[in-house]
Amino acid sequence: MKILVLGVGNILLTDEGIGIHAVNALLQDYSIPDGVEVVDGGTSGMELLTFIAQAAHLIILDAVKSGQEPGTIIRLDGDEVPAFFRTKISPHQVGISDVLAAAHLINEQPDNITLFGVEPASMALSMELSEKVAPQVVRLIKLVVKELDKLGYQLIPKVFSGTVGNKYHFLKKLYF
Repeated sequence: MKILVLGVGNILLTDEGIGIHAVNALLQDYSIPDGVEVVDGGTSGMELLTFIAQAAHLIILDAVKSGQEPGTIIRLDGDEVPAFFRTKISPHQVGISDVLAAAHLINEQPDNITLFGVEPASMALSMELSEKVAPQVVRLIKLVVKELDKLGYQLIPKVFSGTVGNKYHFLKKLYF
């Protein structure tokens, strides 16, 4: 079974980039086992069809407007995911909805889809996450690691020597 962990979003719009920040931190902090692919999908649309069509299980990481408090993480599974993306107006989310529909049309959709979304606090022009959303990078990674473990794939943390491996390590000490 091939698992695709797909981070989507626009890193130029503050919290809209949470999915990208999360997959980049995941790639930096963990050794990814065979059978799992981690992809920075950015704001791509149909370009992602090849990746999605080859996946048995798709895990999407993204900013989502759900009406919750900023920084809240939500989880959606199965048919809830395409339905959720159809109601969004962000350009990459429309792209994800179209890609999932195209995968369905060619009968190449993943058997399982999971979305871990974070309610944004800011969509201003900045490449840095807001104070309310930045700590959720570590929580998203932890959720992905647990999800992959349930599916039989163990991610092994990389060992860092000397300096801190990335800018989110300090958050691990604060929140976990």
